[in-house]
Amino acid sequence: MRIPAGRWDRLSSPWWRGAAAVALGALPALAFPAPSLWWFAYVALVPWMLLIRSAPNGRRAALDGWLGATGFMIAVHHWLMPSLHVFIVILAALLALLWLPWGWLVRWMLGGAPSVLRVTAALAVIPSGWLMAELVRSWQGLGGPWGLLGSSQWEVTPALRLASVGGVWLVSLLVVAVNTCVVVLVAVRRARRPVVAALVACAVAVGAVWAWAPRPEPSGRVRVAVVQPGVVSGPERRFDLSEALTRDLAGRDLDLVVWGESSVGADLTERPDLAARLAALSRQVDAEVLVNVDARRPDRPGIFKSSVLVGPEGVTGRRYDKMRLVPFGEYVPARSLLGWATAVGKAASEDRRRGTSPVVMTLSGGGATGGLRVGPLVCFESAFPDMSRELTRRDAQVLVTQSATSTFQESWAPEQHASLAALRAAENGRPVVHATLTGVSAVFGPGGERVGAPLGTDESTAAVYDIPLAEGTTAYVRAGDWAVHGALAVLVLLGAAQGVRTLRRPAAPAPPGPPARTARASAARPGR
Repeated sequence: MRIPAGRWDRLSSPWWRGAAAVALGALPALAFPAPSLWWFAYVALVPWMLLIRSAPNGRRAALDGWLGATGFMIAVHHWLMPSLHVFIVILAALLALLWLPWGWLVRWMLGGAPSVLRVTAALAVIPSGWLMAELVRSWQGLGGPWGLLGSSQWEVTPALRLASVGGVWLVSLLVVAVNTCVVVLVAVRRARRPVVAALVACAVAVGAVWAWAPRPEPSGRVRVAVVQPGVVSGPERRFDLSEALTRDLAGRDLDLVVWGESSVGADLTERPDLAARLAALSRQVDAEVLVNVDARRPDRPGIFKSSVLVGPEGVTGRRYDKMRLVPFGEYVPARSLLGWATAVGKAASEDRRRGTSPVVMTLSGGGATGGLRVGPLVCFESAFPDMSRELTRRDAQVLVTQSATSTFQESWAPEQHASLAALRAAENGRPVVHATLTGVSAVFGPGGERVGAPLGTDESTAAVYDIPLAEGTTAYVRAGDWAVHGALAVLVLLGAAQGVRTLRRPAAPAPPGPPARTARASAARPGR
């Protein structure tokens, strides 16, 4: 069957091309929870990259990169629509501007009939360009590192081992490199041999990491209970239900009980009755209770979200104030300019206040393990690799994330959030307890392996987990974000090489001047 020429013209129009870019850019979202098609991440970028490669010029390639990234941002953050409504499209389009250079890079390196040398360089340049876009958008003010491509591999054991060496950044580099190899295999036949060699090298490198990367040594176990009350309206009812669930934990030989984010709706110094009830619970279960207070403080102006440790004698004085707040959810960036967002969605009507420093809390030893060192994070902060790494460097033995996703119960958000705990555990060689008010609550061991069964969004219960501890540190804790620095170095070297090439390029010959006049030619002209 022959397609009429008019149909081809429509398919090649800028509008149809733009729509295709948005749709193809959204495909990688399927690799994340809830679909969790982790294997799809290794080919999900291929259709989008092939479209960019076919762009008629660099400007169009950059536009395809931006439109595809807009589709990706909307797909990964679609669960924010009930809160932000149409504003999510604006935010996605603004964040996607970071992929304009990446789209240009893809066409420049792979467009047309690239040489074998250019294709070989592309295997490092294109993943590095992607990682720079991920790095910049990971800044808290731009929404934080939610939806990093490498985080889609949270349940893949070899990828978790890779994260212990170079963090989630190294996993992102690997995923984009494999996608680039597939694009070359499909579209650039002359360069298939070096690409096959690159794929073999990647497999060997992952195998070497699996076999020889240092692993933290086991150092005992700890029993931690997670209290998940479920969807409950009002802070008083939430407290009452959490209290009742905690009472049922008596006699379970616990070391720590963890409540979710905003589990206490009043400052405990202002409500001594609540503090007394928590102290009584601590005595009853013979373990300290880590709660999360979302309230105004009498000693400082504004509302804070704080992890507070309560023991048998009452509030211990060990407190951590949340440092990184959710844009629009807990504060409005540049409120004087963007305050109108509160009128079109559920943006924060009042900015929360920030803490100033991470805190490692040492338990007093009410249970079997005295002196356990716990590093708390609050909700959104579990997405930031540097925060859990800093707590590990401060000698935390267990990382605890207190979260609440009650607004997004029917979306992919709860499972996406819980999956981040597996990556943080693998990166740092420390177990991570992800405790939420409404699910999904989950616990992961020092290698990112799941411990026990997660608590789903429909459960209202308390669960006890026997968690393995580990001592020693991973290569990522010691070396930090070297994968990011390496990607930046690749791009700097590329720029330097292009600069040298431009300087060495011979100047274009001057256009020939008019023929010289001679006496004979002048005499031969008419009228002379």
